[in-house]
Amino acid sequence: MTHAEEPRSNRLLAALTGADWQRWRPHLECADLQPGQVLHEPGRPPRHAYFPTSAVVSLSCTVKSGASTEIAVVGKEGVVGVSLFLGAETTTSRGLVLIAGQGFRIGVQTIKDEFDRSDSVRRVVLRYIQALATQIAQTAVCNRHHSIEQQLCGFLLHSLDRMRGSEIVVTQELIASMLGVRRETVTEAAGRLQAAGLIHYARGHIAVLDRVGLERRSCECHAVVKKEYDRLLPQEPAARPIDPDRCESPAWDPMGPCRTLQQHEIAATCET
Repeated sequence: MTHAEEPRSNRLLAALTGADWQRWRPHLECADLQPGQVLHEPGRPPRHAYFPTSAVVSLSCTVKSGASTEIAVVGKEGVVGVSLFLGAETTTSRGLVLIAGQGFRIGVQTIKDEFDRSDSVRRVVLRYIQALATQIAQTAVCNRHHSIEQQLCGFLLHSLDRMRGSEIVVTQELIASMLGVRRETVTEAAGRLQAAGLIHYARGHIAVLDRVGLERRSCECHAVVKKEYDRLLPQEPAARPIDPDRCESPAWDPMGPCRTLQQHEIAATCET
């Protein structure tokens, strides 16, 4: 397994209050997520909720013929398994790892208990669910009204928002499956983007050379979704007051490996 990442690189985990974080932290398990790994299937009760930090997960729906279409992507801004928070035992979508990376997972019962216990957890999760619903609705609009080239630009931009770097490791076959079109259609659209100097594609690697150019070539859907995520889940959580009682709690470890900037401040206060 690769070196564990900071759990609070995930924006949902970063938005937890200090008290909520202390309860969640012991239950978080690091998970290496590999391309093609299925995190949940339609009709099957999931065992964990996943909080990606560098991986990107595709949520898709499949029809009887076997064809599938992506309805949303989840990365460091969210969680795979929102149905668990809402009391549903199963979901109709499939969660498939699109881009390899890391994440953290929590067991089903812990998630349900925390959602029932904490008003602050409910507020954070419900804000995320609203943003996710916006993404799903905007994806439906995009699939109906915008060209494949615009959808491909949106797909690349959504992926870049959720990962480090500017190179996306994904095959044209998988992109075609996510967009619900033929591979040849994706090849033609990617060829036009490459000819315009926006991307370079070779053997399952897409290097984005000009993000601004991609944004100009894209439809408005990516910007609408990004704006909603940024509104509901700010990148930098608001500063929280230091709780003196936490300094005396034996369960709190200010020198733990996942210490954040706020925890550094608390540690300094405790040591004075």
